[in-house]
Amino acid sequence: MKLKIAILAGDGIGPEVTREAVQILKAVAEFGNHDFRFSEALIGGVAITAEGTPLPKSTIDLALDSDAVLLGAVGDNKFNHLTPDKRPESGLLQIRQVLGGFANLRPSVAYPALAENSPLRPEVTKGADILFVRELLGGLYFGQPRWWNKETNEAINTMRYTKAEVERVAHVAFKLAQGRRKKLTSVDKANVLEVSQLWRATVDELKPQYPDVTVEHQLVDSMAMHLMNIPRHFDVVLTENLFGDILSDESGVITGSLGMLPSATIGGKVNLYEPVHGSAPDIAGTGKANPLGAILTAAMLLRHSANLTQEAAAIEAAVAQVLEAGHRTADIARGNTTANATTTQMGKLVHEALTQSIDRNESMHAV
Repeated sequence: MKLKIAILAGDGIGPEVTREAVQILKAVAEFGNHDFRFSEALIGGVAITAEGTPLPKSTIDLALDSDAVLLGAVGDNKFNHLTPDKRPESGLLQIRQVLGGFANLRPSVAYPALAENSPLRPEVTKGADILFVRELLGGLYFGQPRWWNKETNEAINTMRYTKAEVERVAHVAFKLAQGRRKKLTSVDKANVLEVSQLWRATVDELKPQYPDVTVEHQLVDSMAMHLMNIPRHFDVVLTENLFGDILSDESGVITGSLGMLPSATIGGKVNLYEPVHGSAPDIAGTGKANPLGAILTAAMLLRHSANLTQEAAAIEAAVAQVLEAGHRTADIARGNTTANATTTQMGKLVHEALTQSIDRNESMHAV
């Protein structure tokens, strides 16, 4: 397998966690005799400092010439004085648009080893395994018109969707549900918003094409409550952009930390992979960052851009094994555990667990 991977480490803890994810990908390439080629480029605050723009043309060119893009994190408070279109975060929105991925996949899994790490009771989170499918290129984040008139103290953002935009992301969610527990929950605010009424009607129109999938609708406010009360009830959750951003972040409570959440953006020219957590500039360089979200993101890259499903599963199993052994970075050191691993140490532990797993499998295959 040949794969060209663009590495956009970005700001804050981005370079630290991305480094560990790349080491895992290199291990998979070595053991599987794959040809993974990595090229680095700038995005976000580091790009503003170096080139005066959050998304240089050279970064766009590299990304479009790659088979997958692995991104770390974007954001730096020292650029808050700039207008929104000039800040680091605009580089992230722009790269999403350039690559064209419209479906953002965000899994949230309750790891047994982290049961006490969640503020929710273990019996609530036990067995929770949710896949959020968030529409990524429409809604309030991209709708026009949008402006802030500081003279009149007025501002406006526009939530806008077309039927075609809803259809294409809904198809992705339905197909993913078919490969899981065959249940789809569509989230909207149809009791208030016309956009949500279009959303719900479109999902219902597609249901006959997927007769094996059970479909339910949830209003976003009730969904926020149910997610904390009955997370096991949900399988694939389909949402528009804003609702998906909020709900998938909320699901970090189930896992125990935002640092555990990976994501993949698919459907465009090139798939984009990034952990859900932000740049966390307050802990950058301290060794406290949790690399597991980035490492799990690397697993999603293998699954969705290389079709290396066994290798992806092996990485996920290695992460679970490291957690079961009691290893913790600061963000997941709660309950009866304490922080006992730095960013680099956690990465090495996953690497060792993955290596042992691969060695065992090869030995069994040889026998």
